Amino acid sequence: MITALVEIDVERGRINEAAQKLVDIDGVAEVWSVTGDHDLVALLKLREYDQLSEVVTNHIASLPEVVRTKTMLAFKVYSKQELEEAWNIGVD
Repeated sequence: MITALVEIDVERGRINEAAQKLVDIDGVAEVWSVTGDHDLVALLKLREYDQLSEVVTNHIASLPEVVRTKTMLAFKVYSKQELEEAWNIGVD
């Protein structure tokens, strides 16, 4: 699983509109409205690296509300949820 974070700058007053469109894009797991230098952060969960450029360039950056994006690729994910899913054999 490829995990990436995309920091997104949006046109003034269009954060909610952009966020609603972003969550409908395949590969976008979550979208957060944040404080700081950017308006939104999208968490991407993808099966292949080729999907990264497709999702960011052709879907996220091409939205009319989006002004700029900055993408970070995760080398490794440390998460309780990820560990639990990896070791879950379906027995309670």
